[in-house]
Amino acid sequence: MSCFQGGDLEAMSRDTFWRIVKQRSTEEFESLPYICTLLSAALWTYYGIIKPGSYLVATVNGFAIVVEVVFVTLFLIYAPSKMRAKTWVLVGILDVGFLAVAVLVTQLAFEGERRIDAIGFLCAGLNIVMYGSPLAAMKKVITTKSVEYMPFFLSFFLFLNGGIWAVYALLVQDYFLLVPNGTGFLLGTAQLVLYAIYRKAEPSTTSVASDRLEDGWQQEPLISPSHDQAEG
Repeated sequence: MSCFQGGDLEAMSRDTFWRIVKQRSTEEFESLPYICTLLSAALWTYYGIIKPGSYLVATVNGFAIVVEVVFVTLFLIYAPSKMRAKTWVLVGILDVGFLAVAVLVTQLAFEGERRIDAIGFLCAGLNIVMYGSPLAAMKKVITTKSVEYMPFFLSFFLFLNGGIWAVYALLVQDYFLLVPNGTGFLLGTAQLVLYAIYRKAEPSTTSVASDRLEDGWQQEPLISPSHDQAEG
C-alpha cells in the first residue's frame, strides 16, 4: 500500500527531487507515479482515520501525502507546458475528484464496519494495481539481462517495507494491509533474486535508452499504510 510505499519511495524521491530542482526541469520524468501515490496515501490516511486503533496507518500515510504534494508541485512548476497541463488534469481527476467521490460515497452509503471494509477494499485494490510497475521492471531486467533499470535499493526497500508491514498486518489481523504488503514483499524478494542473477550479466544489445523505466514507478507500494501503505 502506500502503507507507505514509503521506504522505497523515499529512497528514490530524494535523488529525483534534487535532480529536478537543480536542473529546474522535470526532464523525461512522468508525474503519474506521484499522482497515483498521492491518491493511495490519501485513501490509506482516510482508512486509518475511520478504523479504530489505526493511527499508525494514518500517520505514516499522512507524511506520504506531504512528500507527494511536494513532488506534484515540482511538476506544476518545472514541467514543460504540455506535461504541466496533463498534471493538472490528472490531479483534478484522481487526487481531487476520485478521492472526494470515495470519501462521500463511503460516508453516505455505508456505516461502521461496512464503511471500513469498502475503503479497505479500494485501498488494497489500488495498491495491487500499482504493482504493475515492479512487474514491468522485472520484465525489463529479464529481456535486457541487465539490472540497470531496476535499482537495488528500490528493490530492497520494496522487500523490507512489504515484509515489515505484512508482519504488522498479521499481528493486528488486518487483511487489507496484509494482501498488498504481502504482495510487495513477494515482488521485492523476486526482484532481489533477479538482481543476484543478472547484476554481473552483460546488458543485451537490444536495450534502448528510450525504453528506460522511470524510477518513480518502482514502488512505490505499499504503505504510502512506498508512496506505502499507516498501519501498515
